[in-house]
Amino acid sequence: MRLAAVHTYPVKGCHRLDHDGARVEPWGLAGDRRWMVVDADGLGVTQREAAALVGLRVAPRDGGLVLRAAGRPDLDVAEPTGAPPLPVRVFRNRLPVPALPGGPAADDWLGALLGRPVRLVHLARPTRHLAPGDRAHDTGDRVSFADVYPLLLAGTASLDALNGWLVEAGEAPVPMSRFRPNLVVDGAPAWAEDEWAGRWLRIGSARFRAAGPCGRCVVTTTDQETGVRGKEPLRTLGRHRNIGGKLLFGLHLVPDGPGVVRVGDPVTVAD
Repeated sequence: MRLAAVHTYPVKGCHRLDHDGARVEPWGLAGDRRWMVVDADGLGVTQREAAALVGLRVAPRDGGLVLRAAGRPDLDVAEPTGAPPLPVRVFRNRLPVPALPGGPAADDWLGALLGRPVRLVHLARPTRHLAPGDRAHDTGDRVSFADVYPLLLAGTASLDALNGWLVEAGEAPVPMSRFRPNLVVDGAPAWAEDEWAGRWLRIGSARFRAAGPCGRCVVTTTDQETGVRGKEPLRTLGRHRNIGGKLLFGLHLVPDGPGVVRVGDPVTVAD
């Protein structure tokens, strides 16, 4: 098995960035989901309710990032310092965490893109937003604005199997981007990642605990290039991958210390 692709999402819900490699930190890949768009109540805005986020292209730079979107001028945003933190929530039922405001220029730019009042915030210090006991492998305070766990892995053979079911049903196949993984593995059998839960994975110089399978949501039905939303592949996952009441695709990972992963790295699994 080998690592076939590496992706990050600097602003939660934004278009992916493709990398040849990435540094692994306790809370995920470097630069991944440390920024988030929130509404007037400080609640995270994601593709679940704002599919237009697929149009947000982000270019990281030292000390900040550049926001880009078709038909919009680029906007440079510096990592905020010195401003009073805002209490924000990744989801309504999560613990509030302190985040720093990105500034009114970023708020206005994103508000125009999404067609609603929003704010951009930065998680300067990774902070717990899930209550203790809510995860099988609790990462403590080592968490970004990710939904549940620091990283998500997916296998190319599993996508091939899913696309086979889609084609059999007369539907179009979907790309891996629908599932928004951080790491994509090639060379494993379809659904092999189901058997990795609770085991250790070594990728390059980094080691990870496989925390468990990922239950999928409506974001998988959103074309990551156009924002157009349909019914697949969620409907087909419901027929074939409804396990324990969740529609499963992909594997959550928790880093076990720092390291570096690169496309082409061997992937090994051990107890």
